[in-house]
Amino acid sequence: MKRREFLNKTGLSVAGLSLANVAFANPLMEEFVISKTNFGQIKGYRDNGVNIFKGVPYAGKISGERRFRRPAPLEPWEGIKETLTLGAPAIQNPRRNEPAPSEDCLFLNVWTPANDGKKRPVMFYSHGGGFVIGSGGSQGQDGANLARNFDVVVVETNHRLGLLGFLYLEELGGADYEGSGNNGMLDIVDGLKWVNKNIANFGGDPNNVMIWGESGGGAKTSCLYAMPAAAPYFNKASIESGPGVRMTPKEVAAETTLMLLKELNIDPKDWKKILDVPAADLLAMQAKLPMVPPFVEKNKNQGFMRRNYGGFGPVVDGKALPNNPFDPTAPNISKNKPLLVGWNEDEWAFFAWERKETEFATYDFEALHKKFEPTYGDNTKKIIDTYRKSRPTDTPAQIYIAISSITMMGLGSVDIAEKKVKQGGAPVYLYNFGYKSEAKIPGTDFPMGTPHAMDISFKFNNESANKPSFFGGARPEKAIASHHFAELWTNFAKTGKPFAKDAPEWKAYNLKARPTMRIDTKLEVINDRFKEELNIWREVGRL
Repeated sequence: MKRREFLNKTGLSVAGLSLANVAFANPLMEEFVISKTNFGQIKGYRDNGVNIFKGVPYAGKISGERRFRRPAPLEPWEGIKETLTLGAPAIQNPRRNEPAPSEDCLFLNVWTPANDGKKRPVMFYSHGGGFVIGSGGSQGQDGANLARNFDVVVVETNHRLGLLGFLYLEELGGADYEGSGNNGMLDIVDGLKWVNKNIANFGGDPNNVMIWGESGGGAKTSCLYAMPAAAPYFNKASIESGPGVRMTPKEVAAETTLMLLKELNIDPKDWKKILDVPAADLLAMQAKLPMVPPFVEKNKNQGFMRRNYGGFGPVVDGKALPNNPFDPTAPNISKNKPLLVGWNEDEWAFFAWERKETEFATYDFEALHKKFEPTYGDNTKKIIDTYRKSRPTDTPAQIYIAISSITMMGLGSVDIAEKKVKQGGAPVYLYNFGYKSEAKIPGTDFPMGTPHAMDISFKFNNESANKPSFFGGARPEKAIASHHFAELWTNFAKTGKPFAKDAPEWKAYNLKARPTMRIDTKLEVINDRFKEELNIWREVGRL
């Protein structure tokens, strides 16, 4: 049915649509597409050469008596379910151009060139946002261009987040709440199971599935890489600007649970009262507690940083997540699965923007030393001196961004690559994304460069030569960098080896040459990149 016929039959017109409906409807629908799933038939639509299905349910109820438990079974339906608009994202603040958040949020989106039985590689993406925000419907990660231009199938899920996704209740709730500290991760596993059973109906190959994700999605991918429940459903992975080396110990998670109950004036023996607390109140309480980063830093005295108490993220519970993903070693369960891992060169520029941090742009080297001394103590001078030697033309502000960026996302990425090499299994490939945006950090004359999260729209091939983007800027050559990124990633999805037409050979990482692909308008392999800088981080015990 053509879109015009659909509007006529339903008595609607573009002028008559509410603002909310305009946000969720796609004005470019060409025709409707019907597909089978193991729960019933669904209706998507074809748009510019891509079949799109949005808001596809993949598991059942997780509200009410199912809160903090595994989902109820999804009931099959009769007839044809419309999957034309996004499903509800997990509980969080309202999201622009998306439905209202809901506890019942287990939906996924599929983009495919055709429902034709062809065995295309499947790129199963976990969204960013730490473990507390985000969805599989974010505009920058729309999968249509990847599907259209590179002949792959893209799948993205909504899943439980924050307190509702990661509250550890096993010690209070018993068997019914086993895995509660990892419900958000196990939801993603349910999405992978859906792919395994259904993706052949969407032109995808259930035996060729790549998991990937950025920031919190990179940490989720790190966890999936180490989870027995996920192991049968993927065969390669990419961890982008979210090196989940360590996750929250269950002892910390148990203490966080008690802290939360105390804040809610609920006695631990009456813990089930939390099932009746409105989701909005839980969200407000969550906002008062610290956020778990995409990784938990190691501390020589305690084994983990005390500042991570109070946050909600994946829990090393010995069951769903048996061990830390990459500590002390790479997970044996994924020994034979190829891996991509890396980070953006100017990660911290995003956080400076987000936090309205502008003072750094005026630093001299004395101010830079004062800024870092509370963190690095007696090692501060030799760290800064190392960077001044390796980057002789950099300003103090540039060195501030470089140090802050590599310690946030770079060191963990290198750590993962090195441990994967030492495992002696499938190859690992290390990268840096380096295309420089000319957009300025507000309140400064300092350019964004390659900030955290800028890679999302680039790797999804969503950067246009003639359309400016918030992080990517306005220079037309950004489309070249975007094509390079997408081509490397889709070829990795197809073959387990990243390559591109205009790229030098990207050899697997090793502990001698240490090859690293730098992704920009030109693709360049750099051996032993950041050698002096990484050596100082090893010397001071950060790597």
